[in-house]
Amino acid sequence: MAGEEVSSESTTLESTPTWAVATVCFVLIFISIIIEHLLHVLAKYFNKIRRKSLILALDKIKKELMLLGFISLLLTVGQKPIANICISKSAGESFLPCQSYTLSEDIVEETKCAEQGKVSLMSRSGANELQYFIFVLAMFHVMSCFLTSALGMAKMKSWQSWEAETRTMEYQFSYDPRRFQLAHQTSFGKRHLKCWSDHRILRWPACFARQFFSSVSKVDYFTLRHGFIAAHFAEGSKFDFQKYIRRALEKDYGVVMSTSWWIWMYSVFIIFLNAHGFYNYLWVPFIPLVMLLLVGTKLQGIITKMCVDSHDKSHVVRGTLLVKPSDHFFWFGRPKLLLHILHFILYQNSFQLAFFTWTWYKFGLKSCFHRETEDIVIRLAMGIMVQILCGYVTLPLYALVTQMGTSMRKAVFTETVVTGLKKWRARARKNLALKSSARMSLDASLQTSLSLDTTLSFSHIDASASFSTVDYDAEYVALEIIDNAGNVVHDKQVPEAVDRNQKPGSSFDGFDLSSSRKSQT
Repeated sequence: MAGEEVSSESTTLESTPTWAVATVCFVLIFISIIIEHLLHVLAKYFNKIRRKSLILALDKIKKELMLLGFISLLLTVGQKPIANICISKSAGESFLPCQSYTLSEDIVEETKCAEQGKVSLMSRSGANELQYFIFVLAMFHVMSCFLTSALGMAKMKSWQSWEAETRTMEYQFSYDPRRFQLAHQTSFGKRHLKCWSDHRILRWPACFARQFFSSVSKVDYFTLRHGFIAAHFAEGSKFDFQKYIRRALEKDYGVVMSTSWWIWMYSVFIIFLNAHGFYNYLWVPFIPLVMLLLVGTKLQGIITKMCVDSHDKSHVVRGTLLVKPSDHFFWFGRPKLLLHILHFILYQNSFQLAFFTWTWYKFGLKSCFHRETEDIVIRLAMGIMVQILCGYVTLPLYALVTQMGTSMRKAVFTETVVTGLKKWRARARKNLALKSSARMSLDASLQTSLSLDTTLSFSHIDASASFSTVDYDAEYVALEIIDNAGNVVHDKQVPEAVDRNQKPGSSFDGFDLSSSRKSQT
């Protein structure tokens, strides 16, 4: 029996039927083509509904899969060189996941290490098992990304009815600036102006509990919408705030679905802490949950703090309580910091679930990685809870609250408007370049005429450029320089830089709308 096992392990492609090799290759290629086609169909659907940000997020997923595939390829190629790295047996028996585990005698070591009385840094079987983990990690990363996107969109779809309600007469009457009322009598004030609102120690527990019950209420949505439009648009503007938040959240998915280098380093550190002495199964699964609850509490606290600040400035309000957007409500004045924390939470949660699934598949449900039943329950419960809570509650809440920063995001423009502005910017730059080139050519011509010792003098020349009879629709403008005797000194066709209503030197450099109110009027 042992001889048969050795014989089967030494079987190579030289002794394998060609039809078997061709069949395996066909199946692998067929599955790869199916997956690529599904991704292509999904990209076409996003393009059809004009969701460019989702297409970019899908490209991020493809890049992550390609990176994981490249890591797996390097591991396959480097199996033998890694196995030839020899370490002492004492080092090989340190930091093991299992306390009672010792190196087995039936493990075949490389000849080089065996001759030296040492062990390999990682055996070839260990490298194969690590490849399985990379595959499972890629699968869970993709599933986590799509589940997060689906939960977030499902949550925000319920906000459409709230946005439609802002066009009714009842809403217009409630927010009529001609109506005066006390701040604590408004719906927003009744929700947030409590006895604990002014005390940070009491406010944090209340905000912590609020994220589990109606994390985003209708009155919160209306008040934040009203404050956003009042800060960036003209009063009474018919701005679709719900679609703006949806576009902003779709752009944020591009960040959430990617993987930064520091997240990879943290993952490597967690793998190192998987040794028995660190007891990581008792505290590592709780890290994503604790961070997620902290972010949700902070977002709820920002809403309450904005209400308290507005109440302190004026106890009597027109229409309803007006909140003022500002970056100082966020940690270190950076609203984007919360997004990076959510990115870290989601990836580490998918990493924990992938690690649990891999160990279950390779070593069984009850192994040294999962010693007790409580360990299994904790890992599964924490992973599922973090995934649902982050996708359905915290991430949409982030998308709403972070719009209350000082600046307005690029997502305020639709894809059609962004495309038009980029084309306008390109044409303006081209026209400015033509105008600069024409001026340089004119200066060079005048310098050449002076160097030829002409009899004309600039003291007797009335150089002027008349545009009173110019056709502004023409592509070029005629420019003549005439001396006192009426002779034409220089006649040149100068390209027209910009239209008559455009100011010279203006360009659209980005979408920083610091004076967006003026642009709306």
